[in-house]
Parts: sequence; structure tokens; C-alpha cells
Amino acid sequence: MFTGIVAGVVPVSSIEQGDGVLKITVDLRGFDEEIKIGASVSLDGVCMTVVSIEGSDICFDAIEETLQRTTMGSISEGDLVNVERSLKVGDELGGHILSGHVMSKARIIEKIDKGEGIDLTIESPIGTSPYILEKGFIAVDGMSLTVGEVMPDSFSLHIIPETIRATTIGGKVAGDMVNIEIDSRTQAVVDTIRRMEV
Repeated sequence: MFTGIVAGVVPVSSIEQGDGVLKITVDLRGFDEEIKIGASVSLDGVCMTVVSIEGSDICFDAIEETLQRTTMGSISEGDLVNVERSLKVGDELGGHILSGHVMSKARIIEKIDKGEGIDLTIESPIGTSPYILEKGFIAVDGMSLTVGEVMPDSFSLHIIPETIRATTIGGKVAGDMVNIEIDSRTQAVVDTIRRMEV
């Protein structure tokens, strides 16, 4: 489990095609304390499992489902990704509970600089619209964010300077793809109401 409070940004050290998996190695220097094989780490919002450790270079295997559903399928050596270690008992919950199970990719439609902040408009992936609510939670590339205005096929986000500083979002441009995880509690409530209405 994660909170959507990104700890920082790390570079992708290498990409290697394995037997049915893509081996993604990232340099977790500064975020690798007490990390062990089998640990869960969020990379751009995708829950990944540590499969090998060589110094601060930590390797993860991405299967075909992950590559198709998330931006991991288009990642390249040298790219920067948002990183968050898994939640520990007693940790402060500053964002909202995330599983790292990305529902879909989505395209950034528009990016507007607003002083030190950024306004983004992002397309709503097919099937997600009922769960994207104004002032509700959503995770974009692993960042816990509050939804702004909701349009029929898109939604807006207002990004504060601290989020821009600590994540990759400031480097995104219109047309870039991001990972979307909807709030599981919202999904549960909406789906329950839908079943009751049948």
C-alpha cells in the first residue's frame, strides 16, 4: 500500500528484455535504505516488486499486462520516474490509500502555467468517468491529487509548486501519457449504488 506522497524522482539505469518480462533497473540511491528482495515500490504509481539488488541499482520485472496498461511499456533508459516506498505501520498518511494497481493510461490534453503552479487537463480513460468526482481523490503517476473540474471526457488538476518540485509532473507536456489509479473507496461506493439501482 502507498499514500501517493511521492518521496522523490529517480533515474532509470537500464532496460533489458527478459524471458516474458521487461527488466527495469532504477537507481534508488537515497531511497534504498533497508530495501529487500520482494519489497514493493511504486514507480510512477505502478506497484513493482524488487527482484534483485546491486548497490543502489534495484531491478524490477514488468510483465505484459503491466507494459500494456501503464507507461512502463514506453519507459527508456535515463527517464525519470516518481518513487514511493510502501507504507509502514505508523507512517503518516498524508495523501490517500493507493494500491499501485493502475487502471489505465491517460493523455494530458492541456498544460497551463499558473504562476508557480500548473493547471492540467487530462482525458478520462474509458470506464473511469463515474469514479472521477470534483474534489475527489485520484492518483496520477503515483501522486495523490485532488480533482478540479470534471468534464464529460476529461478532468482538471491544479498542481502546487511543492508537487512540481518533488515529482516529474513539471516536465510533462500536452500529449504525454500518465498512469491513472482511481480512488478504490469511491469506486466501491459508486459500484454499490449502481447495483442497488438495478
